[in-house]
Amino acid sequence: MTSPAYLDPTLPTASRVADLLGRMTLPEKVGQMMQMHTYDGVPHLIEELQVGSILHASPERLEQAHALVERTRLRIPLLIGEDCIHGHSFFKGATIFPTQLGMAATFDAALVRRIGRATALEVSTTGIHWTFSPVLCISRDLRWGRVSETFGEDPWLIGELASAMIAGYQGDGLGDRTSILATAKHFAAYSETQGGRDASEADVSRRKLRSWFLPPFERVAREGCRTFMLGYQAIDGVPITVNEWLLNDVLRGEWGYTGKLITDWDNVGNLVREQRLFPDYAQAAAAAVNAGNDMIMTTPAFFRGAQDAVTQGLLEESRIDEAVARILTLKVEMGLFEDRRAADVDRQHEVIASAPHTALNLEAARRSLVLLENDGTLPLGRTRAPRRIAVVGPNADDAAWTLGDWAGSSGQADWLMEGHPREQITTVLDGLRAAAPAGCEVVHARGAEIITTGPDPKGTHFSDGQPRPHIAMPVEPDPAMIADAVEAAREADAVVAVVGDRIELVGEGKSTATLELLGGQVALIDALVATGVPVVLVVLASKPHVLPPSADRAAAVIWAANPGMEGGMAVAELIFGAIEPAGRLPLSWPRHAGQQPLFYNQIAAQHGYRYADLTQQPRWAFGEGLSYTTVEYSNLRLAADQLGLEDSVEATVTVTNTGTRPALETVQAYVRDVHTSATWADRELKAVTQVNVKPGASVDATVRIPVAECSIVTAAGSRVVEPGDFEVLVGPSSRLDQLLVAELSIA
Repeated sequence: MTSPAYLDPTLPTASRVADLLGRMTLPEKVGQMMQMHTYDGVPHLIEELQVGSILHASPERLEQAHALVERTRLRIPLLIGEDCIHGHSFFKGATIFPTQLGMAATFDAALVRRIGRATALEVSTTGIHWTFSPVLCISRDLRWGRVSETFGEDPWLIGELASAMIAGYQGDGLGDRTSILATAKHFAAYSETQGGRDASEADVSRRKLRSWFLPPFERVAREGCRTFMLGYQAIDGVPITVNEWLLNDVLRGEWGYTGKLITDWDNVGNLVREQRLFPDYAQAAAAAVNAGNDMIMTTPAFFRGAQDAVTQGLLEESRIDEAVARILTLKVEMGLFEDRRAADVDRQHEVIASAPHTALNLEAARRSLVLLENDGTLPLGRTRAPRRIAVVGPNADDAAWTLGDWAGSSGQADWLMEGHPREQITTVLDGLRAAAPAGCEVVHARGAEIITTGPDPKGTHFSDGQPRPHIAMPVEPDPAMIADAVEAAREADAVVAVVGDRIELVGEGKSTATLELLGGQVALIDALVATGVPVVLVVLASKPHVLPPSADRAAAVIWAANPGMEGGMAVAELIFGAIEPAGRLPLSWPRHAGQQPLFYNQIAAQHGYRYADLTQQPRWAFGEGLSYTTVEYSNLRLAADQLGLEDSVEATVTVTNTGTRPALETVQAYVRDVHTSATWADRELKAVTQVNVKPGASVDATVRIPVAECSIVTAAGSRVVEPGDFEVLVGPSSRLDQLLVAELSIA
């Protein structure tokens, strides 16, 4: 018997897809468009819904799913997705890197690409084909619960790092068994929330979209990111799920995107329930498919709804064929009909948590740390080795929170609720004990709790069936715990106080109304600073927080953005001076919550620089970060100051290390269009280069910026480079008083 053409790997992909489509029934086609979770088991997904993809599957469920597919009529392989966000999040023992925000603090695209490649190598051994990463959302309101999943507040930096991560994931192409599908999400402006509330309506004009939110997505669309995920939210009353202007006119039309679109979790169900655009699933399914969606995540009613839509004349079957063709094309290009890419235990032993990946993880953790303040206390032991160090604070020995959200015990995977192996995780306390010099005693006192939790009075589940997270309630300061910490501090040469937030305050549906340190943490810091012993404040947190006035009296402040499995060792190395601080802020750090949204490239206000009662200035600005030496910038010059549209700006600055320790300096170049036809940001980051500078040495650092990137979006919504006068501003951060300026003209 002759095998069907779609099983012949020698035929062109298009021929194989066309042959298979011609053999499929309407239910089989609709099933291919569905991705379902496996929390309720597997058999009904394959036998009844005939799904084309699954996500959130334990290794055991995944093996069962493949076996069941082999019994189906056409044996179409499954596409397996998972939230592998900063490492293989939910595979026990996999390498968990710093969160995406921690990666962003490195300002190093090459490093992020290496992280993406290492993640793909591990993920691809476990039967997973597809990661729902990276996040290209812009973080502007820190109350939003998903800040840690972003690359920060700057569109250019987001595009650079997202491009690098996608290249790491997708490797040498989908035919490479070590590659995985990347997903650009959440398209688009999902993070522009109201009041910081997750998944709320995004009040964004089309010009604002084109100005800031779309450029990172356009870049990765043109570079070949194979899938896009659509946000939950609506813009101007139109949910992204059915936003034909955004999906068809812009993404597929202007950008020529041919990849696959997938909804976020139950977006089509939301059209019927929360957003109430359609009275039934037939109309919702028709609208979603007609808008260009290919795969529908976790909406079981889509199976019947899409078929009913065809029967009722609401949806042409040809539109379903277009979507299914894109799905099948991916499966053919990945070679899944010949090799299901099931879990490979032998390769897992070789790759997962391998020595090179652990070393890369430590490198990433080191580079992610940002030293924000230092009165000279750090590094410890510079003049005299410490005899005793007191390590206090609720996050000092919290292994799970060292990893952050989307990692083991963060709760999204019901087969790994206990989290990753404790022995793989180095907390700050672990790291300090391991790195302390001989004769130095490290003592520990918790000092404070942050929150407790309780059930939501509205019920245990949302209307879509997902469980409601418990409500977080701050814990009152405990005088006895604080007293223990103070006693430990008084007998120490230095205190390392590790504070921040925790998983119950972070993630989807868990935005916060405040940015202050909760529970007994402020009282703890107040008491520790009052002892007069130098306090090194480590903010181990998913995002910037509002620090209390007593933090101004801390000897040093370090931000560790959930630095991953090696994070505690990296923090200890930084404190003892075994490494040089190199991280830079990928987002602005507020002085009070009333500043939200806060970002460096806001349009300038016309009535002053402050509120009537408080400042508008950030505590620390985008791009800032200290080192253990001093660095000066001088002699900024341009290779040419008269340029055309096809040219590039070439700027060189001299960086001099005037201190006694080496520095890895992140040289940042911003562009200012002096006169614009529409209001625009004062300056925008357009290039970064990093240079190593030895003590007493000077290095020339050169950045190049295509003139085509010196553009604005006009009032009519067109992105253009407007001829005229420009300025290039180069320095160590986004602060104007730290930037050198050179003038040029674009014809």
